Amino acid sequence: MGYKVAVIGATGNVGREMLTTLAERDFPVDDVVALASEKSIGSQISFGDKSVLDVQDLAKFDFRGWDIALSSPSGAVSAQFSPKAAAAGCVVIDNTSHFRMDPDVPLIVPEVNPEALAGYTKRNIIANPNCSTIQMVVALKPLHDLAQVKRIVVATYQSVSGAGRDAMDELFNQTRAIYVNDPIEKKVFDKQIAFNVIPHIDTFMEDGSTREEWKMMVETKKILGSKITVAATCVRVPVFIGHAEAINVEFERPISAEDATEALRQAPGITVIDHRTDEGFVTPVECAGDDPVFISRIREDFSIENGLNLWVVADNLRKGAALNAVQIAELLVRDYLKK
Repeated sequence: MGYKVAVIGATGNVGREMLTTLAERDFPVDDVVALASEKSIGSQISFGDKSVLDVQDLAKFDFRGWDIALSSPSGAVSAQFSPKAAAAGCVVIDNTSHFRMDPDVPLIVPEVNPEALAGYTKRNIIANPNCSTIQMVVALKPLHDLAQVKRIVVATYQSVSGAGRDAMDELFNQTRAIYVNDPIEKKVFDKQIAFNVIPHIDTFMEDGSTREEWKMMVETKKILGSKITVAATCVRVPVFIGHAEAINVEFERPISAEDATEALRQAPGITVIDHRTDEGFVTPVECAGDDPVFISRIREDFSIENGLNLWVVADNLRKGAALNAVQIAELLVRDYLKK
């Protein structure tokens, strides 16, 4: 017997990837519905190779009788409709930032803290972490178990797909404009993104950090441990899909590059490709469309005690969003919603 699954925000980058991932992983569904705003009514979206779904109006949808909602609209839409779905008995796995720091909502990465999923019954909502946080904590969990993470300094190189389809179009259009000598138009980003990098993701906060940097800090603490300190600089780069991170980690106990590499090779959801030769590492172009978190450039940092440097790359639409949500749903049906 299968489950009835609703995908909220189905016409967006992540919503489409959620439908694709559900189909690819043969999630046990009896029925799937694609939900979006009124302007998308009448459009169709693929579910697997053979099925096509008619997009329905989220505002008019009745969640009674539905088991799971995978939700990736805007935060404001999620704030309105995720509690509505949860109150109707549908467990919501929410990909927006709105519920992540709610103490009654578990923030889950299945390879890292699956035990926290038990707390979902307080609100009937489960939060999917930020894309940049997900790949970092997947990489750090086996090392944290081995030597206990004390401090993290991370610089991200985040693709434009994290800002939506319009952002991807802007990168394409600006790149084309440069080659044909047309004017550069900026609509999504405050600076030119083509052939440039922008150290500004989400809004600025009073202390000078951006909300993206703040999210990496507080979400990591909630998932891995409150004593860990995090300093993040988040940068948008002219890449269509795939986030990269340069991570410097200080541990409580000694850890060698060799021991770290072995622990990472044994960990779920991770692929280590680290050959100290030309092309012996992974870049965002190579990770696009793949599920694992890829780790390269594992080396000791001799400027601090018990330090390591890592290069971490993942598809932000898959493990950074859709795949992580579907993996949460898989845990949910395996351990809590058995039929």
